[in-house]
Amino acid sequence: MSDLYTPKPEHKFTFGLWTVGSVGADPFGQPVRPSLTPVQLVHILAEVGAYGVNFHDNDLVPIDATPSERDQTVRDFRKALQETGLVVPMATTNLFSDPIFKDGAFTSNDARVRLYALQKVMRGMDLGAELGAKVYVFWGGREGVESDSTKNPADGIKRMREALDYLCEYNLDQGYGYRFALEAKPNEPRGDIYLPTTGAMLGFIATLAHPDMVGVNPEMAHEHMAGLNFLHAVAQAWEAGKLFHIDLNDQNYVRFDQDWRFGTQNWKQAFFLVKFLEDVGYDGSRHFDAHAFRTEDLEGVKDFAAGCMRTYLIFKEKARQFNQDQEIQSLLKEIQAENTALGDLQGPYTREKAAALKAFVFDRKEIASKGLQYERLDQWVTDLLMGLR
Repeated sequence: MSDLYTPKPEHKFTFGLWTVGSVGADPFGQPVRPSLTPVQLVHILAEVGAYGVNFHDNDLVPIDATPSERDQTVRDFRKALQETGLVVPMATTNLFSDPIFKDGAFTSNDARVRLYALQKVMRGMDLGAELGAKVYVFWGGREGVESDSTKNPADGIKRMREALDYLCEYNLDQGYGYRFALEAKPNEPRGDIYLPTTGAMLGFIATLAHPDMVGVNPEMAHEHMAGLNFLHAVAQAWEAGKLFHIDLNDQNYVRFDQDWRFGTQNWKQAFFLVKFLEDVGYDGSRHFDAHAFRTEDLEGVKDFAAGCMRTYLIFKEKARQFNQDQEIQSLLKEIQAENTALGDLQGPYTREKAAALKAFVFDRKEIASKGLQYERLDQWVTDLLMGLR
């Protein structure tokens, strides 16, 4: 394998315990792989060259563990981290698996469930901070409905706000310094999930008591489930200063959440995403929230994890080639050139400038008559990705 495509710590490639730990079960089939311990999964990730490992609270500590069992589990996990050099950049809370969350966690109609969810997150934050996590992700997997007769959606959003405000205060009080990252998804496992897109999350964040502390964790598959362009969601988050974390995977558009290996399906979308992240200098984790095919054994899981990282690095190199291709860059310069003759009409509003713009006569037919050469540029991208440039 070329060194160019070998993962290194500076690439910040991370995986969740739940990703490489997936046993391959689905709604139609039983597990096909054995369940491995967190310590075993850390060593597998180290073997394939990952930088870090992330976890839900119960990926690491079983929900019914006693305090002594919890402490021993953490000691064993910390030892594995020390042995391998892996770090824990992000942690999160499972607020969706246990039956108590069947109608949501923060948005449940039952105040006891909402309070238990807050308790569980605070304990999860304690655990993450103990192991060095700096980002805390919130995915509201059950925060939604199958029937709008059951809840007022405005109440659901209000309850979400109250929970996030509470936990921001806990973060400040404990001095953890977490950055919270909200993860959107349109549906599954609920019929509809509140705040279903990254854009919706960004709008919600502006209503919080501590919006500076809260950003987003966009996931590729989740935006593709709704038929949206993931790059556009990521760019919006970046432009707003809210791209705190990112989940990389792949899938077919408008399907259930397939969580395939990064780059499995949509090469152009993956390429432009990687190019954007590298061009703007995103310095956070490149987290792969995906699973190996159900066809795979343990060696196949290693192939899956190594493949995610290798594909990212392939697209990173393709992005470098795109940026240095003189023909592509020359065409881009032509396509994106500003019309300097109109410089006096551009820029911030002034009364004089507005009056001049209102009086200016545009030659619509002449402007519209020019071909923009987008077909040529797009084909060159295809050639590049297929190794023909």
